[in-house]
Amino acid sequence: MAVIGGAPAMTGAILIDKDGTLIDDEPFNVDADRIRLAPGAEQALRDFATLRWPVAVVSNQPGVAFGYFAETSLGDVRDYLSRAMTYYGVDFAGFFYCPHHPEGRDAAYRTACTCRKPAPGLLQAAARHIGVPLSSCWMIGDILDDVEAGNVAGCRTILVDCGNETMWRSGAHRTPDHTVGSVDAAARLVLTYVRDAAPSPLLPLGKS
Repeated sequence: MAVIGGAPAMTGAILIDKDGTLIDDEPFNVDADRIRLAPGAEQALRDFATLRWPVAVVSNQPGVAFGYFAETSLGDVRDYLSRAMTYYGVDFAGFFYCPHHPEGRDAAYRTACTCRKPAPGLLQAAARHIGVPLSSCWMIGDILDDVEAGNVAGCRTILVDCGNETMWRSGAHRTPDHTVGSVDAAARLVLTYVRDAAPSPLLPLGKS
């Protein structure tokens, strides 16, 4: 597991999958010029900015293990994510990625690790870096491996059911707290939940 950049903050946090959730799913792409935000992602980032919570990207990157690109290439991806989040006013907390795969061609990355989702390692590292309990985090992803990682870690979980989950393998930790059709709907759900849960401001004495 590795993390590239980002400034910690003390609050709740959004943990979000990259490919297929935040950006268009183009397999093994590390060319920043070809990265595009997923449908609804612009509005989602605007909403996250109003929430003023840090947002961390948590992503499996097995292309490293299979030799499709060097791990150093992920620096360009991190830079794109940082620019995009800065543009929309989001507090970017970092790009947390897993370069491993148990069947990888590169022996240095061929391992059954604890950071590859559905394991919770990436999420745990992100929460430590930000400085929040995982119970204060929301995990948003487009497949049930994201949901399982979030549930095992202790996050609230949202599945963005946009057609990328094709296997629908069931399991003890693979039921999301919420299911929505797009990432902007996920952001609206988080905002609604947080605002509804916030305590009402106290009125001065004698006011009603």
